[in-house]
Amino acid sequence: MFRHQGKSRKLKHNLQIATILSFVAGIVNVTGFLAYNQLTTNVTGHFALFMNDVANLDFWKGTVYFLYIFSFLFGSFFSSFLIEKFKKNKQLNVFMVPTIVECLILIAIPVYSNAFPITHPNLIVSALLFAMGLQNSFVTKISNAVVRTTHLTGLFTDLGIELSQLFFPEQHPNKEKLKSTIRLRLFIICFFFLGGIFGGFLYLQLNLKLNTLIAAAFILLASLFYDDFRYQFIRTRRKYTQRS
Repeated sequence: MFRHQGKSRKLKHNLQIATILSFVAGIVNVTGFLAYNQLTTNVTGHFALFMNDVANLDFWKGTVYFLYIFSFLFGSFFSSFLIEKFKKNKQLNVFMVPTIVECLILIAIPVYSNAFPITHPNLIVSALLFAMGLQNSFVTKISNAVVRTTHLTGLFTDLGIELSQLFFPEQHPNKEKLKSTIRLRLFIICFFFLGGIFGGFLYLQLNLKLNTLIAAAFILLASLFYDDFRYQFIRTRRKYTQRS
């Protein structure tokens, strides 16, 4: 699911990566909100608050929201930069690099919070937004802009459009493809929701606080190494079959 690109990429690959990454995004979103009362997977609300402060000539107060917006943007830029830089290396799965960076961020935040008191929560929020910018960028590139996992506004818009198209089969004859796309949107929405519930349970009921982010990083790492192990296994089996 992290390797297939272009024509070799199928619906099942997008479904697999969509469920995992949207689940992770749900965990990160609820953790950031419960810890700092800030949304950490998208910048729509932060942009509105930034413009409100600018309109009220409270520029200094608005800089924190600008920092949030820039962090998400820079995360997206950095992810794409890494992918482009290592794209020529055929031995390396380029999408592994930004994924590992995201995992390191999700692990570093709780480790730091366990060792030292958090005196600048805005930097933690910015780091989470940077991580989500990383994720949204590489999943957009790997799926050719079919999958986005960190926010739901565009998903609900696309889902509404596609559901309406089911009522006009003459204009949209490829019904199976349309149903597949709708299924993908529903998977992302449901697993984002489930990730939020799971993250809330870990944060509140098990009192893990920011350590909840380690669970998100573990899910990412497990899926990444499983995908790599499966790829190596299939590759070895094909070589063995060819020799036989």
